[in-house]
Amino acid sequence: MTNRVCEILDIKKPIMQGPMSWITNAEFVAAVSNAGGIGFLGPNAGQVDVTRSPKVTAERMRTEIQKTKALTDKPFGSTLIVGDDLTYTWPILEVVIEEKVPVVLVNGILDEKIFKPLKENNIKIVFRPLTPTIEDAKAAEEFGVDIYVATGFDEGGTVPERVIGTFTIIPMIVDAVTIPVVAAGGIGDVRGVRAALALGAEGVFAGSVFIPTKENPAAENVKQMIVDATAEDLQMFRTLPAYYRSLPTKLSNKLVEMDENGASREDIAKAMGGAGGLRIGMLEGNKVDGYITVGTGITPIKEIRTVKAVIDDLMQDFN
Repeated sequence: MTNRVCEILDIKKPIMQGPMSWITNAEFVAAVSNAGGIGFLGPNAGQVDVTRSPKVTAERMRTEIQKTKALTDKPFGSTLIVGDDLTYTWPILEVVIEEKVPVVLVNGILDEKIFKPLKENNIKIVFRPLTPTIEDAKAAEEFGVDIYVATGFDEGGTVPERVIGTFTIIPMIVDAVTIPVVAAGGIGDVRGVRAALALGAEGVFAGSVFIPTKENPAAENVKQMIVDATAEDLQMFRTLPAYYRSLPTKLSNKLVEMDENGASREDIAKAMGGAGGLRIGMLEGNKVDGYITVGTGITPIKEIRTVKAVIDDLMQDFN
C-alpha cells in the first residue's frame, strides 16, 4: 500500500507519536521509530526538573537527540514550540540543524522565519497547530509544510479552542489542501485508525495510547490508572487558552470546582501550574499535586503493552 506520509518521512507505518512534554525520552522515541512509526522528542524529553534557561533547554535536547541516535537508525523527530516569543525556539532550532534531525514537529503558529532554515537544511516539517482551521491549513501548504496534523477536540492536553470533533475536522482539512493530513485526537485502537483513513487522513498522530507502555517514562501508577479508566472518567475544565482534560486527582477536582464556581480562565491556569502540573502528575505519579491528561480514546486500552505491540495493533492494516 503506497502512503505519502510513509514516503515523506521514510517510515514503514503512518503513525506518529505525540511529543508529550515530560513523558518522552530517547528510549521511548527510539522504540516508536524501531517499530515502524516515527517518534518525537517532547520539549522536556528525558528531563525530571525544570530549567528556565533557553541554552540549557537546547543542550538538554541535544543530549536526548544523541541518545536517540544511539538507539535507532530509523527516522525520528524533535519538537519546536513556536509562539509569539521565539526565545526557546531559536536555540533548539540550531541544535536540530547541527544534529541533522530528519524531521521536526512544529507545534504552534506559522512563522516563515522558522520554516526557512528548516527547508534549507532538508528537514521535513510536520505542522500541528493548536486549533486547525481551513485558512490555517491552506497557509501551511503555501509555507511548504510537508504534513499537516488535524487535531480534534477529542485529544488530551491542551485541546483546540473550537469544539470540533476529530472525525469532523479531518474531512474539513483534507478537502482544503493537497498535502497529506494526519488525524489526532481520541484514537485508541485500529477502529479509530480505519475511521480516520476512511475520512481522508493518511496517517494518525497518537499520544494517550502510548503512555501505558513499558518504554514510556510515565509513572507506573499513572499507566495503571489509564488502563483502568474509560472516557467516562475524564474531567474537563476551562483554562487558557480554552479547555483541559484530566483523570481525577486532588488538583483536577479543585480545578473543576474553580470552573464550576466561575473562576476566570487565568486563575484556573495559574492553579494548574502549567506543564509543571503535568510533570508532577504524570512523570512523578503524584495524584495530589498534579494532573493526568489524556484524550477520549482511552477506553479501548486494557493493558500495559510494549510500544511495538501498540503500533502492531493500530497499524495492522500496514503489516
